Amino acid sequence: MTLFQSILLGIIQGLTEFLPISSSAHLVLTPYILGWNIPDEAEFIFDVLVQLGTLVAVIAYFWRDLLGIVKSFLLGIWHKKPLEETQARLGWLLILATIPAALAGLLFKDLVEQAFSSPIATALFLIVTAIFLVSAERYGRKVRSLEQLNWLDSLLVGLFQAASLFPGVSRSGSTITGGMLRGIDRRSAARFSFLMSVPVMLGAGGLAVVDLFQLPDFTAQLPTLLAGFVAALVMGYLSIRWLLGYLSRHSFYGFAVYCLIVAAITFIVALIRG
Repeated sequence: MTLFQSILLGIIQGLTEFLPISSSAHLVLTPYILGWNIPDEAEFIFDVLVQLGTLVAVIAYFWRDLLGIVKSFLLGIWHKKPLEETQARLGWLLILATIPAALAGLLFKDLVEQAFSSPIATALFLIVTAIFLVSAERYGRKVRSLEQLNWLDSLLVGLFQAASLFPGVSRSGSTITGGMLRGIDRRSAARFSFLMSVPVMLGAGGLAVVDLFQLPDFTAQLPTLLAGFVAALVMGYLSIRWLLGYLSRHSFYGFAVYCLIVAAITFIVALIRG
């Protein structure tokens, strides 16, 4: 992987991890459309590093919220009143929302890995993301705040997150859709989506880092790939900040159209290449 490829894909990862247009789809389709032949080992190392970059970005943006949730969560357990405080209850809801994706990852691991090797499957899943976003706008009532979230809301959002294991199904898009279909307003659904990304990324990143240090060429590729890590971190932070402001005044229809356009481009490229 070249320095240019690392920086460009890092920027793309940072932008698309939190925008509802699927970062996994863009990391699969960008090399495919541009004709890049990136070795599997280098691709694995890069994916781990840029995901850690976006993890740092979301922690940096929401550190006050996360610190308050953890503190209230632990104090609630200590005082044997785990659900008394709003932030403590939010902590339990985030854990509940994480369970479906964790179980789905274990059950459908092989199927998900096969999808990552198929640009056509990825493009089809982008269409699924577009359907999710349009459904959220058409059928979501958008009247409840984050403080009004309950266990059924959290579980449903978690089920939507499980669908995002497949490349092309946006994690933020699917989870925000789940929240909006339960009547949560756009901005609150987005905040919950970003907060629930932390335990998922921590779990996935921790497992991947173990494998990372066992690769023989890890240190040789590290300087180039760290550029992608920094690019993903910076762009991830900026995209969170931008999206939360954008959702206060705008709908998801533009993102849905974008997903359809990228899917169409992928189909056209596949047809041209036979």
